[in-house]
Amino acid sequence: MRIVFFSLMAYPDLPEPDERHSTWVDPNPTWYNPEVANRAYHAYLNELEYADALGYDGLGMNEHHNCAYVMSPSPNVWASAVARRTNNAAICVLGNTLVNYPSPVRVAEEFAQLDTVSGGRLIAGMVPGTTMDTAYSYGVNPSTLRQRYLEAVELIKKAWTADKPFEFNGRFSQYRYVNPWPKPAQDPHPPIWMPAGGSRETWELAARLKLVYAHLTLGSLQSVETINAGYWDMMREMGREP
Repeated sequence: MRIVFFSLMAYPDLPEPDERHSTWVDPNPTWYNPEVANRAYHAYLNELEYADALGYDGLGMNEHHNCAYVMSPSPNVWASAVARRTNNAAICVLGNTLVNYPSPVRVAEEFAQLDTVSGGRLIAGMVPGTTMDTAYSYGVNPSTLRQRYLEAVELIKKAWTADKPFEFNGRFSQYRYVNPWPKPAQDPHPPIWMPAGGSRETWELAARLKLVYAHLTLGSLQSVETINAGYWDMMREMGREP
């Protein structure tokens, strides 16, 4: 077993529950104090660096938007800071919400940059994304989410592995030249994780793309066992060895 030290980077000074506002999508802007956030950010970064010194196998950070309990709209920013000041642990970006990025090539470039500066320690998380982050916060048409995600993953993998510039004409992205510099340090590319919930459609997508599926265990032990069993059944249906 390997252990990832994971930080949500929550805002630490929220008021008592407010019936008019949640901590996600519509938190009250008056709750925010930049001095509190500054202290919190440095504390969270110190924790990640200390986890590397203690021998954790990975350092995890994720992405949410309009969210007071995850102050991390860009985990790549934190990954770059942590990669520069750590030596051993994998840098686990879990992950970039691909459909929120206007350019999947930008994700390929930033991940390759992180993999290079970390000396090949990046785990490249690519999440389908929650409705709160995609539809509500970024205005992405929810009926296109899976198609956008599928196209973005395929484009990023090709951008990392192609041995010459190529043209790409997808439904959502069109490029005359795809030729990102730098390339990832890992060959052929960093491992891609797919953090997600527990739907059959997501399991099927993970199997089709041959991604490492990271199940978010937010329920009871019983619900986890049910989801795990369904996931492995789907892998067998898709012809993949558990």
